Amino acid sequence: MAATWSPDSWRSKPIVQVPDYPDSKALTDTEAKLATFPPLVFAGEARALRKSLAEVAAGNGFVLQGGDCAESFYEHGADNIRDFFRVFLQMAIVLTYAGGSPVVKLGRIAGQFAKPRSSPTEKKGDLELPSYRGDIINGPEFTAEARIPDPGRMLEAYRQSAATLNLIRAFATGGYADLDRVHQWNMGFVKDSPQGHRYQELADRIAETLAFMRACGITSENTPQLRSTSFYTSHEALLLGYEQALTRKDSTSGDWYATSGHMLWIGDRTRQPDHAHVEFFRGIKNPIGLKCGPSLEPDGLVKLIDILNPKDEPGRLTLICRFGHDKAAAALPKLIRAVQKAGKQVVWSCDPMHGNTISAAGGYKTRPFDRILKEVEVFFDVHRAEGTHAGGIHVEMTGKNVTECTGGAAAIAETDLSDRYHTLCDPRLNADQALELAFLVANRMKLEKESRGQPAPVVAAE
Repeated sequence: MAATWSPDSWRSKPIVQVPDYPDSKALTDTEAKLATFPPLVFAGEARALRKSLAEVAAGNGFVLQGGDCAESFYEHGADNIRDFFRVFLQMAIVLTYAGGSPVVKLGRIAGQFAKPRSSPTEKKGDLELPSYRGDIINGPEFTAEARIPDPGRMLEAYRQSAATLNLIRAFATGGYADLDRVHQWNMGFVKDSPQGHRYQELADRIAETLAFMRACGITSENTPQLRSTSFYTSHEALLLGYEQALTRKDSTSGDWYATSGHMLWIGDRTRQPDHAHVEFFRGIKNPIGLKCGPSLEPDGLVKLIDILNPKDEPGRLTLICRFGHDKAAAALPKLIRAVQKAGKQVVWSCDPMHGNTISAAGGYKTRPFDRILKEVEVFFDVHRAEGTHAGGIHVEMTGKNVTECTGGAAAIAETDLSDRYHTLCDPRLNADQALELAFLVANRMKLEKESRGQPAPVVAAE
């Protein structure tokens, strides 16, 4: 880290994808108030995540990163958080059992409130208004008043993040994640689906294994790993004033950590090397992510890696690739070869969502499930061909029974989108589709393990 870095040094750099607040004093006062609030996460937790990600970078694990496109103030509730956590646990146990290696659980939650937009305005009929940029900035209602950026929303985002973290920590360590509950994680509307039946078969095998372990004296009472799990939070750090206010110096190391989440990432629209977001990220010690889209050239990627991880610390940087199903085969190998040639240690993750968004009838945005699966397949194929480790997936998903992405075993059609289309921004996988994706990834993890001459458990057949 250059000696000239400070938590506010980003303010001297060009910046994009930020709101224009009409009341600058209210903004300053809000950021100052946030700076007095307790941290949401702790430096030691971020270091533990970085250690786990270092194992993934070495080929000894897998990252499951997922959650809401954009968290909503209006949908915040215990049931929604619980249902998300249930599906996430299901996906993680499928991947862990198949890969026979640790799965790092990383939610897009407790901070995912700001969204970059392709256009600063949107139009309905003759009315054109500023774009909705996430609940931390303005409101989703299509009115001039709702679209005014309001700094007070940052305070609500903090409060909601704190409440969400409190509940998730209780779920992760208070018994809900106990492997003895593996059957109870199956969602009601998923149980009778093909994926629900596959999960039930897997849960039965796990239950048999646990019964054998109990007979040997190994139980969740004397083995904490069976009754609790490590769960980390992440979000795109778009609103840098909020992030700066929650950036604190760690008393044990003297390093600066963003305490709004365990891992933050830079979006594909804000990764300019001389701009504010890269400047902020280069100084915080959290593990960080970088979205890599089709416009990113190999030399540009290596330059960004040099800025963001100059000491080449394993676990520091995750490259989240989001090309689109039809571009990944051409774009990904070039980046992998450049990183390999430069000798950099990174985690490679696949975001099969953002490059596969299309417009459907009725004005709905959707993501065809077959395109999502195709990009994941290409991701694994390319890494296998290049001899590198396919280290993770990054998906937008929910525990609710929504109809936002077409396809999947439930065969959601474009005409079904209006039934339960609840997202405020981008379409998400529902619980059934998320579980179907997990089984696909599990099989690819199994093949990767076998290609290295390591045995892997049998995954439930389709």
